[in-house]
Amino acid sequence: MIDTKTRAKIKGYVEGFLQHTVEQILSRQRDRQAKLQTGRKDTSPAHKPFHRALLPEGIRRISEFERSFSTALGSTFEEAGKLIAAATHQTAIRGHKISGRVSAKAIGLIEAIVESNKQNGSTKPYLEFVRQVVDAAAEDGGEIRPVTSDLYVKTHSGEEWYFEIKSPMPNKGQCLEATSRLLHICAIRHEQYPKLRTHFAMGYNPYGEDKSDYKWSFAVRHMDMKNQVVIGREFWDLLGGEDTYDDLLSIYNEVGREKAKYLLDKLMLNY
Repeated sequence: MIDTKTRAKIKGYVEGFLQHTVEQILSRQRDRQAKLQTGRKDTSPAHKPFHRALLPEGIRRISEFERSFSTALGSTFEEAGKLIAAATHQTAIRGHKISGRVSAKAIGLIEAIVESNKQNGSTKPYLEFVRQVVDAAAEDGGEIRPVTSDLYVKTHSGEEWYFEIKSPMPNKGQCLEATSRLLHICAIRHEQYPKLRTHFAMGYNPYGEDKSDYKWSFAVRHMDMKNQVVIGREFWDLLGGEDTYDDLLSIYNEVGREKAKYLLDKLMLNY
């Protein structure tokens, strides 16, 4: 559950994000339109003659806006996650950087795990890979490896949680890169195991509310959905306790209702 103070912080952040992002997207659209009107070459890959033939200009602009806005929206999940976790746990840091010596054996093992995953998909439970990497990391030697996690949380009981917060529809490369980073964190912080959790986090499930409904092929094939991935309600309630997902969604709904006229005015009257 999100307390009143944290709710106000999240709402203020989302309001600021909304206004700033809308202005940025519309400014880019206006610049592109101005280039077309003055005959200057627009280098962006936006030549869609059949779209232009069938859809009115206003509809195309709204569609372009929605795609750009959806991409930017994902960045709000990192800040919301930090604010929620900070109110519940001992520490919450966004963009947390760590570094440490990783043994040659652990580096080789991580590379082998990722290469196997690339060719065959995820073939073992993620926690088994974590255990193997932690054991290998206990050896001496190796080299210093830096890693940055999107969100770091330290609980009052001393557990450390590291999250890669990404799109709920990642491509194959993103799945492999995230797995490599998460396992490197385990190797660097091996002394903290088993008080260590590393997850690929998704802010929402595009297929529905239940994790079992999730069907995105790259993620299902290349990550352990049960142990490696936290998605939607599971992620937010882990950070803030029961009903956090519902509370957070209600904040976004509230901002959407209050800013509806502003959005319509900007989209429909600004051209």
